[in-house]
Amino acid sequence: MVNENGNGLQSKAFRTLPLGTVKPLGWLRQQLQIQADGLSGHIDEFWPDLGPDNQWFGGSREGWERGPYYADGLVPLAYLLDDAEMKAKAQRWVEAFIDGQRDDGWIGPVQGVLGSRKYPEYDPWPVFIVCKVLTQYQEATGDERVIPVLLKFCRYLEENLDSRPLESWAKFRWADFVLTVHWLYERTGEKWLLNLAEKVKQQGYDWQDHFVNFRHQKRELTINMETHVVNNAMGIKAPGVWYRQSSDPRDREAVHIGLENLDKFHGQVTGVFTGDEHLAGKNPSQGTELCAVVELMFSLEQLIAILGDSLLADRLEKIAFNALPAAFSPDMWAHQYDQQVNQVICSIAERDWTNGPDANIFGLEPNFGCCTANMHQGWPKFAANLWMGTPDNGLVAVAYGPSVVTAKVGENGQEVSVIEETDYPFDETLQFTIQSARPVTFPLTFRVPSWAKGAVLTLPDGEIIALQAQSFQTVLREWQPGDKLILTLPMEVEIERRYQGAVAVVRGPLVYSLKLGESWKHTGGVQPHADWEVYPTTPWNYGLAVDLSNPSKSIKVSKKPVGHMPFSPEGAPIELRVNGRLVPEWKLVGSSAGPIPHSPTRSWEKVEKLTLIPYGCTNLRVTEFPLLE
Repeated sequence: MVNENGNGLQSKAFRTLPLGTVKPLGWLRQQLQIQADGLSGHIDEFWPDLGPDNQWFGGSREGWERGPYYADGLVPLAYLLDDAEMKAKAQRWVEAFIDGQRDDGWIGPVQGVLGSRKYPEYDPWPVFIVCKVLTQYQEATGDERVIPVLLKFCRYLEENLDSRPLESWAKFRWADFVLTVHWLYERTGEKWLLNLAEKVKQQGYDWQDHFVNFRHQKRELTINMETHVVNNAMGIKAPGVWYRQSSDPRDREAVHIGLENLDKFHGQVTGVFTGDEHLAGKNPSQGTELCAVVELMFSLEQLIAILGDSLLADRLEKIAFNALPAAFSPDMWAHQYDQQVNQVICSIAERDWTNGPDANIFGLEPNFGCCTANMHQGWPKFAANLWMGTPDNGLVAVAYGPSVVTAKVGENGQEVSVIEETDYPFDETLQFTIQSARPVTFPLTFRVPSWAKGAVLTLPDGEIIALQAQSFQTVLREWQPGDKLILTLPMEVEIERRYQGAVAVVRGPLVYSLKLGESWKHTGGVQPHADWEVYPTTPWNYGLAVDLSNPSKSIKVSKKPVGHMPFSPEGAPIELRVNGRLVPEWKLVGSSAGPIPHSPTRSWEKVEKLTLIPYGCTNLRVTEFPLLE
């Protein structure tokens, strides 16, 4: 189908910028450095599945999705940090992928193995991930080998899909490959690529129907592909990706309907949905898999570019600043397979979910190794997508964090840098400085979050513009070198009503949780990449006494400077103080916090002053509380 602009694809609302265009600064760069100093920078040195004996390197270890998953995060991490050693590690994977192409176009092992398990022959799913790796790498380096390699693989699929149609994981994750096909089409104009995309979509799972006619409205006890949490996190972008080729407004709408349904039946206050392997309802003691967190972030990044919806960016920030850091130990040497919104103990124990007993401990490979391989993309891709291009040759800040973007703008394509200095999300103020060789005219657009009532933008001449929440604000003017703008996004304490009437405390993009004392128990493995149980040393079963009509009246905010490890209990830059009482009948059930007592609930225990810290700073926490009478 040829669309309105005549080139076969709908134009994106925003243009994703090549990897390396945006560089992290401040706390965000430090967070990427923490990641590089932890598992991400060293895992290939001791985890055999990503070591030199991997099948992708010609060895005998896992040769399916784990190597491509790792490279999908390693490439952006290496190039954002401009780290020579990490670039060399990434290059080894890139060379293995390129050199692994056969004469017929297939890339990599014909049959992946994992121990005694053998995956189907010619399963394209891991190659779909390879394609994502190579497109990022090509944008960062300009390597001329990449496009011919990808075209040759596309030809292979075109010639073989009729006799060997998509099945299993590839059938459900087809949209990840269509992204690559569209990327190639935009660079080559070869029409047969759109026919290939059509065939892939037709063979793939119907995500539009899945999300619009949503049938999975309760915790899923049966195991199937449709309810798999990571498939849903990947699948939510499918209607939006396909909208570019279909021009069907129902595809656009399916994204929003899908998110509404996931929120309604499985949503958590952190912006993700439960799935401890499968969709698990709204109980905050159910788990959410780390793979789902990072894949939902990637889906949102793509959807923001395609649809230009500010609410999608609100959700992206909420996940990035809450669910993402909470899934790791503060030093990022250990991760969880499943995190819980109410997570009061991390131990090897049977829980009410479809994952194994070690799924919520912090470790190298808890439950299963997919997250060990796939967790690396979260922070780097978020940082790389803070800024995007606009159709009118401008720049848009779609999400916020300390960074610098360097791009060609305006009618004449003049190079400009915009430096963003901020401690956001731990602070309300963001300063932007224009750097250019000479004055330059271009539009600069800022996202105004839905929660930012009373937001203002102060221009270089002192003019103050009042901003509308849940919008994009564009300033078109001639910018002088050194011009500064100040964006102020007021953060007010808000109360969300949650599962069984429980309350959760939110302020700006951050969710707040009860700060608990912790005792870490080494259960196996070699430090620093060891396995840990975490036990509470302070009570957790509190109800909150809050004024629903005026939350800031009953909750006090205190701040401290952002340190070198803000996503840790001791490094939390913000604390909230609120009154609460113990609720004795709220106890552990099956090694998790039991069902939340229906709110409002009574307690005759003494009033205590409780400390809440950002969710992403916690390892143990209570986030949804009973509301006290």
